[in-house]
Amino acid sequence: MKNNTPLVKRFRQSQLFWPLIALSLLLIVDAIFAPNFFKIGIVQGHLYGNLIDVVNNAAPLMLVAIGMTLVIATAGVDLSVGAVIAISAAMGTVLINPALGNELITNDILAANATNTPLWLVVVANLAAGTLCGVWNGFLVSRGKIQPMVATLILMVAGRGIAQLITNGQIMTVYYKPYWWFGNGFILGLPVSMYIVAIVFVLAWLLIRKTSIGLFIEIVGTNSRAAYYSGISEKNVKLIAYTFCGFCSAVAGLILSSYIHGCDANNIGLLYELDAILAVVIGGTLMSGGRFSLLASVIGALIIWTFTITMYTFGVPANALLAGRAVLVLIVILLYSDYSRRLINRLIERKGQTHGATN
Repeated sequence: MKNNTPLVKRFRQSQLFWPLIALSLLLIVDAIFAPNFFKIGIVQGHLYGNLIDVVNNAAPLMLVAIGMTLVIATAGVDLSVGAVIAISAAMGTVLINPALGNELITNDILAANATNTPLWLVVVANLAAGTLCGVWNGFLVSRGKIQPMVATLILMVAGRGIAQLITNGQIMTVYYKPYWWFGNGFILGLPVSMYIVAIVFVLAWLLIRKTSIGLFIEIVGTNSRAAYYSGISEKNVKLIAYTFCGFCSAVAGLILSSYIHGCDANNIGLLYELDAILAVVIGGTLMSGGRFSLLASVIGALIIWTFTITMYTFGVPANALLAGRAVLVLIVILLYSDYSRRLINRLIERKGQTHGATN
């Protein structure tokens, strides 16, 4: 028992503790009131069910949350991720459309089910557009010394207008089936989006844990003045964080536009910035910057979508879902308050002392 206590205590103090507790509570509620929530079937060799839907639908949010985690860890924020998703999706879908957005799509174009642009070029253009948006935000914050909220608010406001210019104001529809694979394809029975999230997560983990960048991000977020006197380039660290966030948003735009077979610049990625911030906060990363956990943020995104699909399972109408999310935000704020943490730690320690005295 004595050997296990330090391990339990470390886990309780880790950033994964509360996100895992919250996710477990949601799943317990589903197990009690909606047992069919866990039912998984196989259709044409593909796995289907609520759990698969949770992971598949949460994939774009998980990607954005990964990028947002690095930004918030530097004591910043990126309010433009939804607009970046729209710009990236618009760039990819326009390149697929042979009319290139300059004229209305005609029936003969739709019937052709082809494109003059190679798929790899479409993907590269999509990712490049979002990454450049991240570079823009990074330069405004790191070199322009503009407050992150104001700097990213510029692209948040202008981004959807840029996406509309790219698509010439049209709602782009993609009938090119190879493009559908990113959001609707399956590998070994599991959605392709899960593998994309895994690849991006591993790349981010290698970036922050196998290089010094992760430590630099924490130092810049904790005390930028100390980072300066330690010889760490705060400008470059923030530029890397915002650039990577733009890249993650671009990948999310690729998946979303592939999933819905098109791009509506006004609606794709709408409010993703708020959900991403919520996922990161649920993961325990403080808005003031510093210590962070990519895995905890990913779990935060899963909590949001588990909650969403749970509400749908219980028959809650879509127009009331925002009120339910407001309750979720309130619970998160209360749980992460200093008073709640001290109270819970005190109760756990008191229970441990009582158990030790009994033994």
